Amino acid sequence: MANFTASDIKTLREQTGAGMLDVKKALDEADGDHAKASEILRVKGLKGVTKREGRITSNGLVAAKAANGVGTLVEVLCETDFVAKGEKFIALAEQVLDQAIAAKAGSADELLKSTLADGRTVQELLDQSNAVIGEKIEVKRVARVEGERVAAYLHKTSPDLPAQIGVLVAIAGGDDQVARDIAMHAAALPPTALTRDDIPTETVENERRLAEATAREEGKPEAALPRIIEGRVNGFFKDNVLVEQAFAKDQKKTVGQVLNDAKAEAQAFARFRVGA
Repeated sequence: MANFTASDIKTLREQTGAGMLDVKKALDEADGDHAKASEILRVKGLKGVTKREGRITSNGLVAAKAANGVGTLVEVLCETDFVAKGEKFIALAEQVLDQAIAAKAGSADELLKSTLADGRTVQELLDQSNAVIGEKIEVKRVARVEGERVAAYLHKTSPDLPAQIGVLVAIAGGDDQVARDIAMHAAALPPTALTRDDIPTETVENERRLAEATAREEGKPEAALPRIIEGRVNGFFKDNVLVEQAFAKDQKKTVGQVLNDAKAEAQAFARFRVGA
């Protein structure tokens, strides 16, 4: 007769998150030894992780928090939208976010190597969660933004799913509402840079070459090419530079003008969209 009770099964399930049948089998194999059964479950779980390594994680969520001039944003991925909207996955993502904040992590690598209060690394937490949830789970990106005033904004692209777009915006001056408005804008109209100076020179030069090639293909007169090229490059900036974009709430103003009106200045931003 097995040397364990229903209470032992319940305790081990709560500690490992494994299913009832897996827990019973592990306790049987360990002859009721709690520590050994836990090790058996962990080994089996890690084997499952290895099998899932090649799978594609294209679903998941973003989570963010901002307080006292610091914002943290994480993207946690899984394989299916069914798992993405599940309580276990959402709770795991919140735990990962809290650890990112505690560790002051600015990258996924820093976060994965950081140690939780129970002694596990975040990578070990994910590996064990992979076994419990049954899908490959990974932290793809982490961003940490600091400034005088930081706002976090999360957006659901579907009411059935957790947030798929997350934004952090740091500003100097202004107020919380302005910071939030800019964060909401960045969620709707994704910028790639804060200012023109943040766009790599090679990217700008490539846009210039494309603008010239397009204008010549269209048969534009030679004398007009410099003006046309500059106009199209400026159009590229207006599409991609946060402070030069037309403000989502008032297209007659740029984001920069909205900030100026509020006596504020953009300091930094980060934007994640799940799978992008």
